[in-house]
Amino acid sequence: MNEVNLPRVKEMNRAQSVLIFVLTLWVVPLQARAGQEDELRKRISEFEARLQKLEQATQPPGKNPPTAEPQSGGTAEIQELRRQLEVIAQEVEKLRSGEPEIEITDRKAKNLGLGSSAASVYRKRQGVSIAGYGEMTYENSADRNESGNAVREGSRLDFLRAVLYTGYRFNEKFVFNSEIEFEHASTGKTGEVAVEFAYIDYLAHKNLAFRGGLLLVPMGLTNEFHEPNAYLGVRRSATESLIIPSTWAENGFGVVGSAGPLQYRAYVVNGMDAGGFSSDGLREGRQEGSETKATNLAFVGRLDIVPVPGVLFGGALYTGGSGQGQFIEQGRDLKVTTTIGEAHAQIQARGVDLRGLYARASVGDVAALNQARNLTGGSAVGGLMQGGYVQAGYNVLSQYTESIRLTPYYRFERVNTQKEVPLGFASDPATDRKFHTLGLEFRPVQGVVLKSDYQWLKNGARTGLNQFNISLGYAF
Repeated sequence: MNEVNLPRVKEMNRAQSVLIFVLTLWVVPLQARAGQEDELRKRISEFEARLQKLEQATQPPGKNPPTAEPQSGGTAEIQELRRQLEVIAQEVEKLRSGEPEIEITDRKAKNLGLGSSAASVYRKRQGVSIAGYGEMTYENSADRNESGNAVREGSRLDFLRAVLYTGYRFNEKFVFNSEIEFEHASTGKTGEVAVEFAYIDYLAHKNLAFRGGLLLVPMGLTNEFHEPNAYLGVRRSATESLIIPSTWAENGFGVVGSAGPLQYRAYVVNGMDAGGFSSDGLREGRQEGSETKATNLAFVGRLDIVPVPGVLFGGALYTGGSGQGQFIEQGRDLKVTTTIGEAHAQIQARGVDLRGLYARASVGDVAALNQARNLTGGSAVGGLMQGGYVQAGYNVLSQYTESIRLTPYYRFERVNTQKEVPLGFASDPATDRKFHTLGLEFRPVQGVVLKSDYQWLKNGARTGLNQFNISLGYAF
């Protein structure tokens, strides 16, 4: 009987050994952390006792007479003790929450092609990360357009978007990151839920990562950095909405890296869908990761130079087919090669916020595309589109405090989505637009922003409509 049960006993012993080994790996670090926490708590108690004696010793006469002689340093020593107490309390909190976070500077976040909140998962040593942003906007249009004709646009108050960044760090090499967006508060009306990006990074080196999944296209100053506290203005620029169709993400893979002051990103992604192009630009040509047509692929690359923190200039190029095997004209499969190039610059230093961008897009086979889609007159897709803007802002509180910002700003922009149309088609003068935006941004804390601005719009058809805007945004 004993011989029969011997293998089972050995098996149970092995299982117990493995269990004890696993528990040891888990418990020993906890005990070590507990020991560190006890030591820090002991130091806190000592500091609190010294602080109490100092505070009693420095009280004015007639109020709780001192129980000890004043020590050297007086108020200065009390402040130093309080500072040390706060530092130790932070160390205890880090021990409670597990491993301390990894420092990610704004420069490092931008090198990853991410805003500060979107880069939260990279601050973890392992495990789950949650961050997010959102904004509510109020828009009030003028009663008359620039020709003086009455227009009834009305006012709109919209919870424009609520976004969650969720990520998971598997280990020091593998990171998953995603952005889930809820637009217009309810899918029961005009809202929608969408995955803005979702990818896995393999961090091959501190300056090199391989990335695959649903990727933000690395173009312009807004597409990757679109949190409401990352740019001035209630509304994103028209150039970075119509020509660079922010927010823009496609399925693909590529590399992210840096070398000294150089930062680069290069991806192969599915091409756009020319079935969505219009006289108003490329925006509806985005496929956004949903059952994407991939008959035609595209390449996008970006190079930035960051000589010092806060200063950035560079450019990006996107090129690829957009026909996706859908359009045949005279027996020829239209590739509809779409090329977008842009140059940008930004300076953020000592309260100054300057940025400028120029973008230009060309669409191949555009005459045949318009014919295949039965687009005529001013509704034709332009063969050439271009736009750009310059913007300036200054934080008037920058010399007094770093925690609160009050920034007046101005932006001039011109965009034309039918700069050139093919022979036989006429451009719509309303697609040649000029914007003047004057506004004020207030940030009571880093993650909360209130913006208000007024936009003057003029176009070639003299149908431009001015607009007053307010937004409340947050990011964490």
